[in-house]
Amino acid sequence: MKKPKILSDLPAMLRILRREVPQWKAPVVGTFLHSENAPFKILISTVLSLRTKDKTTEEASHRLFRLADTPQKMLGLSAGEIEKAIYPVGFYRTKARNVLGICRDLIDRFGGTVPDTIDSLLTLKGVGRKTANLVVTLSYNKPGICVDTHVHRISNRWGLVKTRTPEETESVLRKILPRRYWITFNDILVTYGQNLCVPISPFCGRCKIRAFCPRIGVKTRR
Repeated sequence: MKKPKILSDLPAMLRILRREVPQWKAPVVGTFLHSENAPFKILISTVLSLRTKDKTTEEASHRLFRLADTPQKMLGLSAGEIEKAIYPVGFYRTKARNVLGICRDLIDRFGGTVPDTIDSLLTLKGVGRKTANLVVTLSYNKPGICVDTHVHRISNRWGLVKTRTPEETESVLRKILPRRYWITFNDILVTYGQNLCVPISPFCGRCKIRAFCPRIGVKTRR
């Protein structure tokens, strides 16, 4: 596979972004990293976050974890109670059922512990590659590349990949991205993508890495 030209600039770009992102609010899922039962909270909050804005995910996650913060406690709630706690996250009824299913599997198949491998996590209902990668990287500091809509969009905007789906982006990044960047890549790009490199009309005039960026697909910018 031919390596993209911008790959040689990536170390400098990520150094700059690491200095920039602390000024913005971090993605909500990462805020549970140092809390009690962190792997479980990271898993469930990531499931809730799918197709849901960060602020809504944050509020819903805290409401739910005040009621139950372990698989055992969660199974003491009804689907209706979980729905009420997490509303208005997207597909909240389906997610409530998935949360209960995940908790049953964690107890029945994994001894109540969140597994630390992507393959095992993918066997849980409602858990896709984005969630599985985020859990292993954040909770267990193991190699993985979590690709959500921001990582997918920005990687294409930079010309780092030329892909149609987040799954394709993850596959290509696993081949070309140096492993030392795997764990932190999502955190940096999600924060950057939520606040500056937004989907429509990004704030290129304020971006500290604009000299490196080919702005592929950007039609209007600020």
